[in-house]
Amino acid sequence: MTIQSLDRLLTSLEKARRASASSYAIPNLWSSSATGVSLVDPFDYFIDTLSAIRNAPPTALNAGPEDSDWSASATVYNLFVRYDAAFDHNLDGHIGTDALPEGFRETGTLLKAIAMLPYIKRMSINTLYLLPLTSIGAVNRKGSLGSPYAIKNPYQLDETLGEPALDLPLETQLKALVEAAHHLGMRVVFEFVFRTTSIDSDWIEPHPEWFYWIRSGENLPPYAAPAFGDDLLTRIYEQVDKHDFHELPEPDEAYRSRFVPAPEKLTLSADGYTGATADGGECVIASAFSDWPPDDRQPPWTDVTYLKLHDLPRFNYIAYNTIRMYDEALERPEFHTTALWHEITGIIPHYRKEFGIDGAMIDMGHALPPELKASIVAEARRDGPEFAFWDENFDPSPKLKKEGFNAVFGSLPFVIHDVLFIKGLLNFLNRNGVAIPFFATGENHNTPRVCHNLAGKEAGRRRALFLFTLGAVLPAMPFIHSGMEICEWHPVNLGLNFTDDDRQRFPAETLPLFAPAACDWAESNGLAPLCDDIRKVLDIRERYFELIRCGDKGSITQPYISDPQLLTVMRKSGGRNLVFVGNSNFEQPVSGTMEFDRQEMELDELISGQTLAASGHKLVADFAPGQCVLFELPGIDEE
Repeated sequence: MTIQSLDRLLTSLEKARRASASSYAIPNLWSSSATGVSLVDPFDYFIDTLSAIRNAPPTALNAGPEDSDWSASATVYNLFVRYDAAFDHNLDGHIGTDALPEGFRETGTLLKAIAMLPYIKRMSINTLYLLPLTSIGAVNRKGSLGSPYAIKNPYQLDETLGEPALDLPLETQLKALVEAAHHLGMRVVFEFVFRTTSIDSDWIEPHPEWFYWIRSGENLPPYAAPAFGDDLLTRIYEQVDKHDFHELPEPDEAYRSRFVPAPEKLTLSADGYTGATADGGECVIASAFSDWPPDDRQPPWTDVTYLKLHDLPRFNYIAYNTIRMYDEALERPEFHTTALWHEITGIIPHYRKEFGIDGAMIDMGHALPPELKASIVAEARRDGPEFAFWDENFDPSPKLKKEGFNAVFGSLPFVIHDVLFIKGLLNFLNRNGVAIPFFATGENHNTPRVCHNLAGKEAGRRRALFLFTLGAVLPAMPFIHSGMEICEWHPVNLGLNFTDDDRQRFPAETLPLFAPAACDWAESNGLAPLCDDIRKVLDIRERYFELIRCGDKGSITQPYISDPQLLTVMRKSGGRNLVFVGNSNFEQPVSGTMEFDRQEMELDELISGQTLAASGHKLVADFAPGQCVLFELPGIDEE
């Protein structure tokens, strides 16, 4: 493994070192298991931390059952660098956007992400998944920093991710992050955005035909979600459910007529690009909105626009049937925006070659034309079949595996609020099988935090550990959305499963996806961090990996237990049985009874190390709020 860029980073820090630097606060948790804050010399801190990484014995990267399927053994830490590596280093009570006097930022940077790697590794994590790192548009920013999905140039990095103290290109700093992760035995996956760009994208001037243009003027917003009546909505849902994409219902004429062909002449100002319409009016790039379901009430994405992936005049508008549930009329090759597709398929190979990444998560992959998605996968895997692809899809079916994907997002975050829904999902997975792993998580950057809107902090902590432990015994990828391990409750973005009250409570300028913010690294929200618990659970998973990774039909059963608040899962494969039992009541203790065919037995509880005794064919146990137990039943079937 090469570590040349990491060495260059250390050399740059040594050259920039000052005789005396101001006190620089860091959370103890990044360096130890303690909470609180330490005051350090920033140069000493980063040089010491990076040197320890540099001098550590190299660790082999994880491998799956086949070299080309390492995702099956991945344990994932999801990092949004700008937010998750942020900290109030001068302890003035807010996250500043200007560099401190010594040249270090308070918002998250690639250097601080490297410094966090030993912390992440201590939890037995072997895969780092990074949200978009690319340059962000400046026009109509959502929040003060803008959306990381407002991609200005897919080949350039967000300049705020660099430390001004370092006399190094951003590309070198990112290479150093990948090198350091690989040296510690962690693979690196980048998230890529192919359906949207910023409304001031660098592609607009040379290729205005790749974008949707909309008439502008007084009382005309730069975005407009189409409205459908109840009858049309019903018809839309019926057709989509039947996979009938022939003549999907279109928005009304008033909506469609706002969109115009790409203008020939453009003007760029501080407000973005404008162009002239054929009738002498003015047009602008249309901003984005959530397109599915067709009556979604998410706030608009003011700094994001959709790419025009098809060129057919009849469909020159943005709606569900042009950017996600594509009308079958768009499938003909002559209507593909061929030059744009070619440009898109070259992005991942660039990052693979330049930075040595191991895989890609495709944002909104399920909303890309199948032919385009297939081209992206094929081109990225040229001479490298081990390159992993993860899809923002919800069904871990054989279809996705045949398309070349190694993992999908899955549905677990959408059922966590009700144990009956969790049981329903487990029944579905048991009945249909799990062809490829899904993300074993209760949250990501678009959903409420696991600890969001619970009655008490302790209940949130119990829920987080309950869901992580459950996910670790499923044929899935254990997945930590950064901050979950410290019970962070503040949402990153109001994407899925939020209420109107949430939208009032958390405007864009308070959301970390768009504005300066940091997790509560110093105090872990007043709770004990889950790091040690996570490591213990993942170590158990590693011991039972061959059993757990089995996704065959019938391998995820739910043995009977007397109280419905208790969730049971039995993983069955190769003549072995691993049982999970967890109390889904996070505020009250619950007792339950399981029955087995053996009269007497003692069971080693794997998490606590205690012994569970079954007598008279029954195991009677008391569960503290949120408590989970794991035990093996070799060759024993439940009744």
